[in-house]
Amino acid sequence: MRTFFCSAILFDLDGVLVDSTGSVDRQWRIWARERNIDEEQVMAIAHGVRAVEVVRSVAPQLDAEAEVRSLESREAADHDGVQLMPGAVDLIRTIPQGLWAVVTSGSRLVATARLQFGIPLPKGMVTADDVIHGKPHPEPYLKGAEVLGVNPAECVVIEDAPAGIRAAHAAGMKVIGLASTYPPSALGEADAVVQKLAQIQVATSAAGKLTLSVE
Repeated sequence: MRTFFCSAILFDLDGVLVDSTGSVDRQWRIWARERNIDEEQVMAIAHGVRAVEVVRSVAPQLDAEAEVRSLESREAADHDGVQLMPGAVDLIRTIPQGLWAVVTSGSRLVATARLQFGIPLPKGMVTADDVIHGKPHPEPYLKGAEVLGVNPAECVVIEDAPAGIRAAHAAGMKVIGLASTYPPSALGEADAVVQKLAQIQVATSAAGKLTLSVE
């Protein structure tokens, strides 16, 4: 059993609260085929980072912003197979409102579409549209702490991707890795790794502080 003490919890969205892997993979592969780009090269970096950075990496000759607008419109409309992660709603409901936020590499358009699958609306949400530097840069998680008015060192992050784990650590936060998108071996930089959200229990003290117990 591992225990973490904090003032707020920051959640990545895709692969943590919502299982959208099928939609993400499908739309990136369609995009790659349409532009004669190696699909596997795209998929190797497509999870956990902003779409604009993926496009700039694999296709620097293209207008990245225009490509991302088209891609994310299609991704937001692709609901096939998208569903809540097991245990996501139960976990969220144990955290007082205002003590958790969503920090995602997706756009606000995509994030809003994902939240419609049943996640209670968070007080704070940071998307790709809100930052200059995406994960693994610490800016997204630092902004998440700022949105909640919490010291970054007093936040715990729940992440499914190596880039997100690095971003959280760079922001001075502890990280629980969820082995959903990547195997546990790829999440070794996290402070703890779980196979499912049900392994995380949250208790709130009278002073409003959170205790996370990880099986």
